[in-house]
Amino acid sequence: MQEKTRIEIFRFNTEGGGVAELHAMIHVTDPTMTYQEQVGALMNAYDNLIQSEKEGTVAVFKRFFLSDAANQADYLMALLMETSDCALSIVEQPPLDGTKIALWVYLMTGVQTRALGNGLYEASHGAYRHLWGASAFNRASNSEYQTRLLLNDYVMQLSSQGCRLADHCIRTWFFVQNVDVNYAGAVKARNEVFVTQNLTDKTHFIASTGIAGRHADPKVSVLMDTYAIDGVKSEQIHHLYAPTHLNRTSEYGVSFERGTYVDYGDRRHVFISGTASINNRGEIMHPGDIRKQTLRMWENVETLLAEADCTPDHMAHLIVYLRDTADYTVVRRMFEERFPSIPTVFLLAPVCRPGWLIEMECMAVKRMENEAYPKL
Repeated sequence: MQEKTRIEIFRFNTEGGGVAELHAMIHVTDPTMTYQEQVGALMNAYDNLIQSEKEGTVAVFKRFFLSDAANQADYLMALLMETSDCALSIVEQPPLDGTKIALWVYLMTGVQTRALGNGLYEASHGAYRHLWGASAFNRASNSEYQTRLLLNDYVMQLSSQGCRLADHCIRTWFFVQNVDVNYAGAVKARNEVFVTQNLTDKTHFIASTGIAGRHADPKVSVLMDTYAIDGVKSEQIHHLYAPTHLNRTSEYGVSFERGTYVDYGDRRHVFISGTASINNRGEIMHPGDIRKQTLRMWENVETLLAEADCTPDHMAHLIVYLRDTADYTVVRRMFEERFPSIPTVFLLAPVCRPGWLIEMECMAVKRMENEAYPKL
């Protein structure tokens, strides 16, 4: 089945036996296969990837992107539960290459992994415990109540591990069914919960993506993925603002950071939130023009990366969201010319404002030497 898939890989290796990292995007290349055949090809490619890497390489997080969760998620979950090895995120965000499934997987070497009893997944090494949460959901009556319950439950999950939302959570993702209708409720709940956790425009927020996506059950309006670090000190965490290009999200009633970076003794991790074509007054730039919106989005992302002393060469993966399938060919060609070697997936997922035609997020990794902090 290898000829039916394509794997794009970013590797970050260290000297002297430190933790190595790998980001991979696994794509199916034959859209004529059945869903079961596509899943089989993708899982075979993943198994081959693991076997080809050095001993001790394990997955810490996987996100599967499906084209039709209602008809696909149960089959995938049944298959994965037999061999579950990490936090599993499953979301309906159709791959725009016409296939039914794609996978982003984040792997590390030399870490100890385990599922925690509270629903989180832990990858530990040295001074740090990396706590991943995936596909959290509930069936409260609307998106506001669902988001409130998700966040309150997450606060309790972190508390059970001796962690706090404001001090330890680095990144969140909110996948909102019918985002044009339900995003406002999710925003309201997040704003209100954050205030109770001392997350305000006077303190800081959390890097995040809020984007269209859905669960197999139509009663689920909001899915949430999370990432927190136990053992990290406040001085290791920095937030990105790029004020020449972007404004604070609180100025238009939302509560997330544009980006966050975490310094370790041997590297810097940069998490860029979902970023679109916006200026520093919160206005949509270039309405209706996908090419110009893409260029402005890149400019915003690169400005955020520069604030973390990084360039696009440090990007480990890209996730690109489009509102309109008709824009895929143009955008894909633009990305292939600008970022030809970075693992990338293109998804059908409308952004939280209808005027934004495109959004992207990324993670970057840069080699550092800082004796003040333990190595990853």
